[in-house]
Amino acid sequence: MELTTIKIHVLKEIFKLQNRSIMKKILFIFAGLSILLLSTKSYCSNEASDNQTAIQTNKSNNGTININCTQELQNLATNLIAEYGKLKPEVKITITDINNPSISKKKSVSLVSGQFSELSSDETAWKILVGREVIVPVTNSKNPLLEEITRQGISPEKFSMLFTSSENQNWNNLITTSQNIPVHYYLPANESVKNGISNFLQTKPLFANGISLKSGDDLVSALNKDIYAIGFCNLTQIIDANTNEIAASLKIIPIDKNLNGRIDNFENIYENLGTFTRGVWIGKYPVALCGDFYAISEAKPTDESTLAFLTWLTTDGQRFLSSNGFCDLANIEKQSNLLALANPEINTKQPNETETAGLWLIILISFLTVGFIVTAVVLSRRSKKSIFTNENIEIKPLLDENSIEAPKGLYFDKTHTWAFMEKNGVVKVGIDDFLQHITGTLTRIIMKVPGEKIRRGEKLLTINHEGKKLDIYSPVSGTIKEQNQLLTTASDKINTSTYSEGWVYTIEPINWMREIQFMFMADKYKEWLRDEFTRLKDFFAASVRSNTAVYNHIILQDGGELSDNVLADLGPEVWEDFQTNFINTSK
Repeated sequence: MELTTIKIHVLKEIFKLQNRSIMKKILFIFAGLSILLLSTKSYCSNEASDNQTAIQTNKSNNGTININCTQELQNLATNLIAEYGKLKPEVKITITDINNPSISKKKSVSLVSGQFSELSSDETAWKILVGREVIVPVTNSKNPLLEEITRQGISPEKFSMLFTSSENQNWNNLITTSQNIPVHYYLPANESVKNGISNFLQTKPLFANGISLKSGDDLVSALNKDIYAIGFCNLTQIIDANTNEIAASLKIIPIDKNLNGRIDNFENIYENLGTFTRGVWIGKYPVALCGDFYAISEAKPTDESTLAFLTWLTTDGQRFLSSNGFCDLANIEKQSNLLALANPEINTKQPNETETAGLWLIILISFLTVGFIVTAVVLSRRSKKSIFTNENIEIKPLLDENSIEAPKGLYFDKTHTWAFMEKNGVVKVGIDDFLQHITGTLTRIIMKVPGEKIRRGEKLLTINHEGKKLDIYSPVSGTIKEQNQLLTTASDKINTSTYSEGWVYTIEPINWMREIQFMFMADKYKEWLRDEFTRLKDFFAASVRSNTAVYNHIILQDGGELSDNVLADLGPEVWEDFQTNFINTSK
């Protein structure tokens, strides 16, 4: 395969991930002009072209690729190479085990996991992200407590009890059960797993209380014998090679991310391997238990065979990751890889006389290429603008957890309200920034009157956007002392000054110290919001099924994003569904 052909193939993959109808036109124009440019260059400098052909032939490496690989990625690399071999049987790929991080000095490509952090963080190396490995807690599928474990899950705080003291190694410390049963925990001799657990628990656990084993096979064997035990390992170590599923003798222990003592429907990603890896991909699994792995080299590869393999690894090869216990990349990450593979290295060699002869013609053709691309993009944007103008659609910015303000010192409740105790003992409450971003600009607020008593979880107020409404529930119990009169004439203050002028009530609390135990403060709230965004995407995936232009601002592909004010343009029936299946389930 010639280098030019590889570059055009990579460009096609990039365009496939973007606006296909417009990008195909640009691709054909660019490919045609590239061929013309190359033909012109060949005509003007036959000698240079011949020399370059000789160089490229040397770079091709005769269809042989050597991949260095860390031990935990050996099975994955073997399976990927087998799949690639079905497409390119003429390419020979060998695997060399990495036993030493100094392998970074070599020029061949290495598949490197987070275990070699000094390698993957080397700023001077060339690298692309390939996928993610996952650390999981597992137990025996015949564990008599499995039903309760599956229903309740185990929170990070309770997991940490295993590591702090041998006295805490008991199942009634991990789940609500009357059975006082000891629990052992097993760990493989793998520093990346231990580092992942430490990050997950946000502490330095004492692993001295655990039982360390040499390999994943030893861990699986130990769990098969000890039905009440817990093991921590990479997901790849518990996959049955015959079924490409989690080994029948083991079950992944669900993690209670929102700390409510149960596994909610949106947290339940543990049915099978496919459901689990997809759940990891869209953010339903703790990020601290997921680690990146890379294809890394001292410099960008130049031979055609290696570039073609890495391009396949970034595109079609991604579908083989989940069946091997890894998670594939998001579209934006794939696109970044393809750009890295397509960009040519800077040639520092001084041009010879024959190359200089055609330089001005090459520059002219390059300007024409850019002109065609700019013209196509402008026409595309005008076309899109007219479509959205006809449908009266406003293009809105994307919405994610980084868009949400969460001032320190405030308590945040699962009802998407906030509370703050003033110096005089009254509590000021309002709506959080997440909710106002969802609804869009509020046009009316219906509030209770001072003197009314309210209990935590009861309806506190009703917010309205152009006739569509949501009921919001109270984070605290007490007596309403004052309502924010400003909101009766300027309800949009909730949108513009959520935590200052946009407050709703002051309340004299009756059970403040107990009720704040159910709330979050800044960092914990931000962590909880990640789950809420996942739940929000799941809601829209289930409720909004229309493909008409009015719903185009909701991007719901796997790992996709939501637009700001996502509910604003949707109908009353969607608001009612949002009330029932999102707001009410948070109480």
